[in-house]
Amino acid sequence: MNAATAVAHPNIALVKYWGKQDEALNLPATGSLSLTLDVLPTVTTVTPGDGPGEDTFELNGRPVTGAPLDRVRRFLDLVRARAGVRDHAHVVSRNTVPTGAGLASSASGFAALATAASAAYGLPLDVPSLSRLARRGSGSAARSVVPGLAVWHAGDDATSFAEPVAGPALAMVLATVDAGPKPVPSREAMRRTAATSPYYPAWLATTHDCLEQAVAACARGDLPRLGRLAEANALRMHAAIQACDPPVRYLAPGSVRLFDRVALLRAEGVDVWATADAGPNVVAVCRPEDATRVAGALAQDAAVTIAGAGPGARLVGAPAIASGIAS
Repeated sequence: MNAATAVAHPNIALVKYWGKQDEALNLPATGSLSLTLDVLPTVTTVTPGDGPGEDTFELNGRPVTGAPLDRVRRFLDLVRARAGVRDHAHVVSRNTVPTGAGLASSASGFAALATAASAAYGLPLDVPSLSRLARRGSGSAARSVVPGLAVWHAGDDATSFAEPVAGPALAMVLATVDAGPKPVPSREAMRRTAATSPYYPAWLATTHDCLEQAVAACARGDLPRLGRLAEANALRMHAAIQACDPPVRYLAPGSVRLFDRVALLRAEGVDVWATADAGPNVVAVCRPEDATRVAGALAQDAAVTIAGAGPGARLVGAPAIASGIAS
């Protein structure tokens, strides 16, 4: 076994994942649709040691302890069990995504970890296998294994993975209202929403339908239809979250101003729509040729980053991982 280094990028969901049918396996209650970005990469190196021992984890130059380290150890235990080995590992990661801010830091993090650990311990590196494995660390990481637009199937342990879908050319403008960690982690808010929100059953039903319509819009290259579906789906998710007990409110006043700016741009004839994951930060979805104008408008209220469709998780210094859907 040798050290392996992998890079992965965050993804932003156009049709959201919120709620699980199985927490142990990280199986989503509904499918979802996302775009893997070409910005804010995570680079992770896994170096196996000699025999059993304590795993270590270093993030952005600092040793990690406590719950984050335990989460990485549990994931490595899963990889080792599948590989039939017991060698401990040293994990070094550099993450450029703000952690816990609703910008998919765990997606890029576990996609990179799954890819590097699989190579280091000798597991398969095809996209479905990596997507299923990354899902066990963080649900949305299943999508960051895949380049560009990806649909993540709900399914069971064998069939819940992400695969690429064709779609229109689009850009995303990330508008960061607050880069700090959110007060309620996604996992806790997800559980609370499913258990207490009266809107959760409606969220499930409408998301199933929304995903079908969004995939059909992608197939037609219909960005306006896809954008409208994405904005409605995001606001429905946040409504369900805010209705849980006790309530969780991720959207801040600055978030609402950004949604309003996007609506104003639309009124001026720009094809642009807003979405937001579980946090205060807003993402505008638009045509690539409109990204600079959209960024200029949103920069009045937030720090902005323009992103396009990015690559799937891959080993550094190795050919791209095969993207076929058969494992």
